[in-house]
Amino acid sequence: MFKTPLSFSLGSERIGLIALHLRWVTLAVVLAISALASLGTDRLEVDDSLSELFRSDSEDYRQFELLSKRFPSSEYDVLVVIEGPGLLEREALSALRNAVIELQFVEGMRGLISIFSARASPEPGKLPPPLFPFDFPEGQAYDELIANVRENRILDGKLLSTDGQLTLIVLALDPDVARSNGLKNTITDISDTVSGALNGTGLSVQLAGAPVMQQEIRDAVEQDRIIYNGIGFLIGVVIALIFFRHVSFMAIAIIPPAVAILWSLGALGWADFQLNLFLNVIAPLTMVMAFSDSMQMTFAMRERILAGAGKMEAIRHALLVVGPGCFLSSATAGLSFFALTFADSALIRTFGTAGMVCMSVAFLAVITVLPLVAMFILGNTEKLAASLNTNDGPVSFLRRWSSYIAGYVTGRPLVFAGAGLFFAVLLGVAHLGLVPRYRLADQVPDREQALKASSRLDTKLTGANPVDVMVDLPDGVGIYDPRALEVIAKVHSLVEKQAGVGNVWSIETLVRWIAENGQDDVGLLEQYIQLLPDHLTTRFVTKQQDAAVVTGRIPDIDANDLLPTVHAIEEALQPIRAAYPDYGIYVSGLAVLAARNSTSMIQKINMMLTAEMVFVSAVIGIAFRSVLIGIVSLLPGLFPVFVSGASLAVTGEGLQFASIIALTVAFGLGLNATVHYLNRLRLEAYLDCKPEVATARAATLIGPALIVTSIVLACGLAVTVFSDLPSLRLFGRLSAMTLIASMVAGLLLLPACMLLVKRFQARARKKNYETDCRDGVDAGAQLDPAE
Repeated sequence: MFKTPLSFSLGSERIGLIALHLRWVTLAVVLAISALASLGTDRLEVDDSLSELFRSDSEDYRQFELLSKRFPSSEYDVLVVIEGPGLLEREALSALRNAVIELQFVEGMRGLISIFSARASPEPGKLPPPLFPFDFPEGQAYDELIANVRENRILDGKLLSTDGQLTLIVLALDPDVARSNGLKNTITDISDTVSGALNGTGLSVQLAGAPVMQQEIRDAVEQDRIIYNGIGFLIGVVIALIFFRHVSFMAIAIIPPAVAILWSLGALGWADFQLNLFLNVIAPLTMVMAFSDSMQMTFAMRERILAGAGKMEAIRHALLVVGPGCFLSSATAGLSFFALTFADSALIRTFGTAGMVCMSVAFLAVITVLPLVAMFILGNTEKLAASLNTNDGPVSFLRRWSSYIAGYVTGRPLVFAGAGLFFAVLLGVAHLGLVPRYRLADQVPDREQALKASSRLDTKLTGANPVDVMVDLPDGVGIYDPRALEVIAKVHSLVEKQAGVGNVWSIETLVRWIAENGQDDVGLLEQYIQLLPDHLTTRFVTKQQDAAVVTGRIPDIDANDLLPTVHAIEEALQPIRAAYPDYGIYVSGLAVLAARNSTSMIQKINMMLTAEMVFVSAVIGIAFRSVLIGIVSLLPGLFPVFVSGASLAVTGEGLQFASIIALTVAFGLGLNATVHYLNRLRLEAYLDCKPEVATARAATLIGPALIVTSIVLACGLAVTVFSDLPSLRLFGRLSAMTLIASMVAGLLLLPACMLLVKRFQARARKKNYETDCRDGVDAGAQLDPAE
């Protein structure tokens, strides 16, 4: 056992030494913490809010919150999309009306709107009668009824497509039900009710709307947490067993990451974090960091046992030699998450905080649990060493291959460093050209019915995503004031003329409908609105009648494509705002909020990534007491990021929230191999001052662990490509690509760069030594021999 040089980990790796001397006490502590963590995981809930990503202190979000508070209906609407060429045939229409009647009895429903809610044009002095009679007529009379239905201003392009083949039923759910665990049962009841009533009619049924999307997000998050994390862990077990060829070493490498995941999720549960689209990747990320550190320590322990060391000495060696690298890699990964805490989005800030917590917990779990497991599992090390010597094919192959690569690279450092720099610049140019992108469809499961139904609404009814213009009335002015109705009418006309916006609805829709027969009596309008249920009137007028909203619908398009439409509406509203300065007129809605903020938010996170790179590089330079090492460490750290970024440029996916988060964390993951290599090189250089020898030996020693770790983690994360969540699929794909690119950088670029650095430092020391010698000779020549 050699004496290690001064550690940069503040002695944190020595926490693991406790398990060597107090293993039963340590076991009791670990079991107690694990039990508490298990209780904490039960406290984890899923946050399925679609707007949480944009929650901030900005004026845009405050307006969105005010709109949602005053007009909350769209948050709780289930959209039932029914389509078929025979939709308006008598038999199908009768079945559809029966479905609407049965839906009234679904638990948790406050009311609904359908084509059967419509009324015929009112006659002078009378309230409008129902559009559909109790008994459907037959023959020509039925044809005339259908003609009137398709021409009805309330229905055309709003609840019934122009071609008469798609209709929309809007169900308003009780807010308490929409926020409860019973939402899934309610959605199932709605689907079963409509499907059963329409059975045999040839009509298709799909559900959309915020509650359906939220439930699908909940289901996907729960499924991914259980299935894909489990599959990824199982892959790790199998590959580790294949390479180690011994259950004990497989257990030593696998158990600490499993405990790290449990402790991390437990800590998040006790801290009242909620799982969401981003926190769903915390478990895989914890596994990545913990497994990487665990594998490095297991290989180090294994090498000492093969060299004839006893159990205690091998464990102690792994802790003191590899432990500092584990600390620094966790610290740099934590700094990667720390950069996210400065984001505007509350969701991303929460993700950054959770990441820092999990990286700290993962380090403590590995440094504590691994030596404990080793103490209990490892038996007679002499027999174990003999067994490994006769059955060490896979690891011996990796060791020989790592040695060959290290020798080849260190023999041509300029070639590999130059090639690495060239490709980094080339890929970096592609990465820097990425354009921010955001679509709601990328945030919800795309293999379920909600997006498919929304797509049909995009095609047939101009879209399912609302664009709202809220009109805030002056104090003391009621909704039926002529001036108030005039302002709303002008806003309505402006919105419906805007290209890309359709299905515009407001109180002006009713005014025009009543005016079709030459009536403009405000009293009739007020009388009719009073007959409508609250769940319908609160879609366009507040209960206090102090504000109104004009709602248009748009398809689910990229935020960059929607932003010009939002700007055009804002610009067109300026004359109305100037003419009516006492009225507050605000453009809002989730789609508008996303269009205004997604691009700037992604750009800011990208800028934080750049700042993070510089900061982490400085930390590495300080840790290894070399500015040059800090600078050089950027190349192998940037290479995986640029590879992933270039792949996004090739596929045209651009910078999405999931991808920029993946790239931010990828930099931290990419540095893991760099840190472990630099730590090992520090120790080898302490033993052998020859740069070529120390550089090649460090690469040979970390090579097998780096290769196995990269393969295991890449395969484990790659299984997320089967997830229903597009964002998680993208994250898993980029993370797997990053790990492989990080392995390439660790085996080829880093040894070459560090050999050049070591040679430069050696020449500098030699030059300084020669200068000092000459100065000493010159000083001696000036002395008087007698003195």
